[in-house]
Amino acid sequence: MGAVGQPVARVLELGGPVVMVLLAVSVLTLGVIFYKIWQFTAEGVGRQARLQRALSAWDEGDRPRALAELAPASSYLAPLLSDAMGAGALDTPRLRAEAEARFARLEGGLRFLDSVAQLAPLLGLFGTVLGMIEAFQAMQEAGAQVNPARLAGGIWVALLTTALGLAVAMPTALVLSWLEGRLERDRVFAERALHTILRPRGRAQTVAVQDSGSVHA
Repeated sequence: MGAVGQPVARVLELGGPVVMVLLAVSVLTLGVIFYKIWQFTAEGVGRQARLQRALSAWDEGDRPRALAELAPASSYLAPLLSDAMGAGALDTPRLRAEAEARFARLEGGLRFLDSVAQLAPLLGLFGTVLGMIEAFQAMQEAGAQVNPARLAGGIWVALLTTALGLAVAMPTALVLSWLEGRLERDRVFAERALHTILRPRGRAQTVAVQDSGSVHA
């Protein structure tokens, strides 16, 4: 523990309060990322295989098979599709609102990750600017007796905060893009699923056959 604590203490000593803030943000960000991955897994985000089979059966007019496929599905969208299969077209606004509520719950925490991805580099740059100001102040005070080694040391210490800010921002941006992509695919699927359930091809074919029989009669 001491072998790890000494380098960390050294980094904190060199980088100052900006490094402390970035390390605290990185720990909090890591916690949010682990929570979102657990939440997406528990809610079944992206698990569309059974839902797809249920939609295909419903679209073909085979309602018992559609409900049988939907019953064991572990996706958070399964109850929504089940409600849609039992509702009429008049309930479309309610179903869309329910879908948006489910997506809004899963989007919780993504805005924080987005803020970290955008602000961490700026925070690191802020620390670099402060460090550069201190380095140039030391150079001014030294006058003609400027020590290049000391100046270079001040500059690399100042750049340390920028490197740390980028190290926090880049993985956060990648994870955020991955989470948003999975959620967006589910959003598109839910929109198509509701349209398919409320306007299935099987019903349209039945209505067309009935209309054709009425015309012949």
